[in-house]
Amino acid sequence: MKLVVMKFGGTSVGSIESIDQSTNIIVEQSKNWEAVAVVVSAMTGVTDALICGAETAAGGDEETYKSIAATLLARHREVIEKLVAQEEQAEILAVITGFIGEFSNLCSAVSTLGEITPRAMDTIVSFGERMNAPVIAAVLRKKGIASASVSAKNLIVTDSNFQKAMPMMDETRAQTQKVLLPLLEKKTVPVITGFIGANKAGSITTLGRGGSDYSGALIGTSLDASEVWIWTDVDGVMTTDPRIVKDAHVIPILSANEISELAYFGAKVLHPKTIWPVIERDIPLWVKNTFNPKFPGTKIIREPEAAEGRVKAVTIIKKLSLVTVEGRGMMGVPGIAARTFACVARQKASVLMISQASSEQSICFVIPTDSVPKVIKELETEFALELDHADINRVWSMDNIVIVTVVGTAIRSTSGLASKIFGALGAAKINIIAIAQGSSEYSISVIVNADAGDAAVRQIHAEVINHN
Repeated sequence: MKLVVMKFGGTSVGSIESIDQSTNIIVEQSKNWEAVAVVVSAMTGVTDALICGAETAAGGDEETYKSIAATLLARHREVIEKLVAQEEQAEILAVITGFIGEFSNLCSAVSTLGEITPRAMDTIVSFGERMNAPVIAAVLRKKGIASASVSAKNLIVTDSNFQKAMPMMDETRAQTQKVLLPLLEKKTVPVITGFIGANKAGSITTLGRGGSDYSGALIGTSLDASEVWIWTDVDGVMTTDPRIVKDAHVIPILSANEISELAYFGAKVLHPKTIWPVIERDIPLWVKNTFNPKFPGTKIIREPEAAEGRVKAVTIIKKLSLVTVEGRGMMGVPGIAARTFACVARQKASVLMISQASSEQSICFVIPTDSVPKVIKELETEFALELDHADINRVWSMDNIVIVTVVGTAIRSTSGLASKIFGALGAAKINIIAIAQGSSEYSISVIVNADAGDAAVRQIHAEVINHN
């Protein structure tokens, strides 16, 4: 079966106009494929509103969630009245009203208890997708496409790690095929809730960051789709942030490793966990623009398209600090690095880069600036004895820095490519504070002062990417 799985993000299904546009795309693609399956996010802002309602209820506020419930009902009613066939409006509105009632009842219970568990939060945030899928399926039916709303809690089987559940792939594959294949064989387009699943006991779980995109990948993998398309509000993956570089352009083809590097180093692209389920089965993954559907977008494939070194993108992470633990007494002492990063882990700070002098007299690492005070305090407590004995001289941070990362193919093994990058920065008189290049063939990162960050991106884009 020639099948495409299409996932539509929040901006693609967040308003009357965008839902109309997205469903037109589904209608058009239904002519080109033997079967189409659709995964949808909640309407724009709905998940945040649901979280706000739950959190304020836990704090004893019994008014905010009621106001949110009324607003969400009004938003969905407006879409139903404008886009759903009149004979179906009452039925679909009753479904939405039922979900809104469940949300209000849960928030009331949370308010009474004065706390919210991860399990309860997963159920509450699931309502965004659970409300949107029936609406979009009904809109498709009005446009002449047989369609049915399907809850992913009946498809994606996960563990019980609420708010960041991991799918059980064998069970998910079996359940997805059992539920969806009969619909697809009847030429019915299933509209599936993104972001959610359920554990073996049937309790709703959510898949965490990038959850709706991940749902699209899991459904595509489980159905052995021919392709998976992620519809968003940009033309594809860009060479850099177009707000920094006006002539940034779409990258036609990226490998999975390249896009993983971009995601890690701050680019607003697919989360790596979205990519790998489909890539491992050699299913092409596309990033496309709902509002410019004729543009081909970016194709993501398993292996790089060429072996020779080529820079494809440059990205930047801001609001960072470089924390340093230094002292002559550290030399040759085992366990310093392990203790250092145990401190960072205890404070749940994300380490983006690490550098250690070959003399072992210092360890440097980059973390978000808002984590610095608690991390330094933890380090000073951990190394209090070493600080007293002057084995460690100080623990300090350099603030207002950024990481600029160049991503491409065979960067490490291509002679002259690194010097071209550093030469571009040198020509612009941009000082490099630190450099990181691990065993990966796909990236080189540099630390520069924050006030030089955008200039570094522009210089690399102009001198390296535009002259590949």
